[in-house]
Amino acid sequence: MTTDTPTLAGKQIVIFGGSSGIGLATAVAAKRRGAAVTLVGRTPAKLATAACILGGAGTIEADLGRRESIEAVFEAIPELDHLVITAGGIHAGKLSETDPDDLLVEVNEHIAGSLYAVKAAMPRMRPQGSVVLMGGQFSDRPAGNGTSVMALACRGIEALARALALEYKPARFNVIAPGFVETPIYDAFGSEVRAAILSAAAASLPVGRIGQPQEIADAILFLLGNGYVNCEVLHVDGGGRFA
Repeated sequence: MTTDTPTLAGKQIVIFGGSSGIGLATAVAAKRRGAAVTLVGRTPAKLATAACILGGAGTIEADLGRRESIEAVFEAIPELDHLVITAGGIHAGKLSETDPDDLLVEVNEHIAGSLYAVKAAMPRMRPQGSVVLMGGQFSDRPAGNGTSVMALACRGIEALARALALEYKPARFNVIAPGFVETPIYDAFGSEVRAAILSAAAASLPVGRIGQPQEIADAILFLLGNGYVNCEVLHVDGGGRFA
């Protein structure tokens, strides 16, 4: 099946984090398959650029860390078929050296933000709809380099998805769990540190390279399009869990 096959024709997809990286790649792939997409992000300029790349898309400015901002998104969306949440930053640090409140921003964005978005979206979800939440390889392979709370958030989102699938059945809930992917999320570290992080990650992986956003997007679209996949965690990490 090629990326141009219209398996999502006529479907309405809301993508948090859709203005860049994995979210934007997912939007591009979904639109090629016939979907209508609404991009949700924090930065109006990035949203406008992303909509231009797509040749047109709905855009809504919102912050996944703020409940009222998330709820306002769905006031403008009467119906949807799929919700995809790829937004969130990196909030890392060793507990011995970092204020716990700073680390818990990770939990607030990934766990609380997902809860608020699902709560607001589900009354508008059409029958046979689905949700894809963002996990990561740290759930199975935490590291001692300050990623403890990231590991907590990744593992928590997996449990959350499975529980919500039971609560909101027959809507499906799945988790995409990427490893290291070449996205703008690492830009905050500066170009030299970014290059060092990704180079070290590539050298450690069995596939010998880091992932590309389009590869994660393909996996997300599989989760959206296969109506029998539910309560699943799909790992797309180049073997990083076992390296």
